[in-house]
Amino acid sequence: MKFLFPLHILLFLLTCPASSQKDTLPVAFDTLNIIGVGDIMMGTDYPSTIYLPPGNDCQPLMKEVYSILQDADITFGNLEGSFAGETGTPKKCKDTTKCFVFRMPEHYVNCLVDAGFDMLSMANNHSNDFGSGGRKETEWILENHGLAYAGSLSTPYTVVVREGVKYGMIAFAPNKGCYSIKEPEQAIRLVKQLQAKCDIVIVSVHGGAEGADYQNTPRTSEIYLGYDRGNIYEFSHMVIDAGADIVFGHGPHVTRAAEVYKDRFIIYSLGNFCTYRRFNLRGPNGIAPIVKLKLADDGRFLGGKIYPVYQAGQGGVSPDPQNRVIYKLRDLTRSDFPETPLKIDDEGRMWPE
Repeated sequence: MKFLFPLHILLFLLTCPASSQKDTLPVAFDTLNIIGVGDIMMGTDYPSTIYLPPGNDCQPLMKEVYSILQDADITFGNLEGSFAGETGTPKKCKDTTKCFVFRMPEHYVNCLVDAGFDMLSMANNHSNDFGSGGRKETEWILENHGLAYAGSLSTPYTVVVREGVKYGMIAFAPNKGCYSIKEPEQAIRLVKQLQAKCDIVIVSVHGGAEGADYQNTPRTSEIYLGYDRGNIYEFSHMVIDAGADIVFGHGPHVTRAAEVYKDRFIIYSLGNFCTYRRFNLRGPNGIAPIVKLKLADDGRFLGGKIYPVYQAGQGGVSPDPQNRVIYKLRDLTRSDFPETPLKIDDEGRMWPE
């Protein structure tokens, strides 16, 4: 994913003056490639090790798509769980067999590194499954393996520099311990702060109702199981107005529509990407996109590609020869946002009209 410059490009960089418009951007490159995927939970040893993949080995879960994930300047995903080890206290459950509390073994972090991830969101309803102690342990493990993360009150955003370009990621959710999608003034202030520091700003937002009955994106607040999970449509437009360049949504556990707004790309849910055992993977819950975006150096969306994947059985990511999520995402986009200038063809190519 990170490449050395070919000799002819290196000579070009050394002999040509820097761009006056973007001094931090290498003049040999005028486009940036960013990949986004949805929920990641590679198995949990709580409440039992039966929920771990065979041999306690996470490597097979994403290996079929490593080459895709590694082929970008920045690769993003939503980490739906913790690496709590022996620290922290699990959430209380009346019946642990029906309790969704996730703790991945510490060595599973190597699968994220090997896959090529750069940035992970921790703004979701499972990052605190083992309380503040488990969250701190997770952050320590990610940091010590070179993975940038954001999404807590102490770490709302992160910045990663690649080839002189500063990429910032900020994460929001309607959950405890996160900056809320329901506090617009605070969100606008934080996005503007990050925009002032970075060339490209990625917003991660966790929200919306869950499951196959909620594949469409409403333009109103969503109430799920009696809880207000926010107005994702309004929030996404608001953060782009404040300076964001990309919005990656997750939380519904199904794929939702995409949109181009003010030349910026939004996808309202990236679905279940790599979720072993404890997730419902039936029907639309089992298909998801790997979204690769091509951006101008000022953040404008120039085009992209949807790589369709699916999870069979207990989970694990495979390319989908049926291209199901391409057709699903296109249909949802047409129905929910008929006015958007985003076009998607049968091969998953995307471009602004």
